[in-house]
Amino acid sequence: MKNRVDNKLPIGFMDSGLGGISVLREAVRILPEENFIYYGDSKNAPYGEKSAEEIKALTFKAVEKLREIGIKALVVACNTATGAAISDLRTTYPDMPVIGIEPAVRPAVVCGHGGRILVMATPMTIKQRKFLDLLAKYQGEAEIVPVPCPGLMEFVEKGIFDGEVLKKYFDEHLADFLTENTESIVLGCTHYPFLESQIKEYLGNRNISLIDGSRGTSSELKRQLERAGLRKMGEEKGNVTILNSLEDEKMIELSYKLLKLPVGGGLK
Repeated sequence: MKNRVDNKLPIGFMDSGLGGISVLREAVRILPEENFIYYGDSKNAPYGEKSAEEIKALTFKAVEKLREIGIKALVVACNTATGAAISDLRTTYPDMPVIGIEPAVRPAVVCGHGGRILVMATPMTIKQRKFLDLLAKYQGEAEIVPVPCPGLMEFVEKGIFDGEVLKKYFDEHLADFLTENTESIVLGCTHYPFLESQIKEYLGNRNISLIDGSRGTSSELKRQLERAGLRKMGEEKGNVTILNSLEDEKMIELSYKLLKLPVGGGLK
């Protein structure tokens, strides 16, 4: 289905669940006049433990739902889906900007001081060629260590932010990677920024920075909208519509809560 693109249409966001809301939150901050529609595929989460073909098929299915509603640009706010499908999405939908996300390795390297950089990500993201190429690009400039985090995103999907439960998880999956010269941790899944305070609590008094890709992705969205003449201008604030494949009202409520907006998504 071909989309009629104009600047009054909303910007579409998709993710394997609720994680992409961390990126949407930043996009809303820098583009408050825009309308957004977010589709979380929580019914099929987690993507990070599926095959590349399954991920690609699910991503295209979600994007087609957004296209049927009508969008002027697409943000794939999921590292795993970006790695599996972004090239094919750009080829299939040349009539609109398509923006992906990747673990914020470059900012960690640029802002670093020669210390160790950990990249927390889903097992599938770590295996993907896109991630391996990213790692190879910067490996000579810093010690960059992938940290596979199976099941971590599911804490966010279930609305579990309990420190003790997460402490046990970090003991099992993160502790062994921490060293005296670890200076930053890249949050390589869009779900993980919602656990930032719990990760900081776990790290205690260690001087370790947490970095995610939401700002860079949102800035690229703004650039591409302006380049394509699709930026919606004016003082009137936009709104955010949340959809989820589970069709569960509690998921919608949790989504708006994570976005820090009232249900209905009116921007202030």
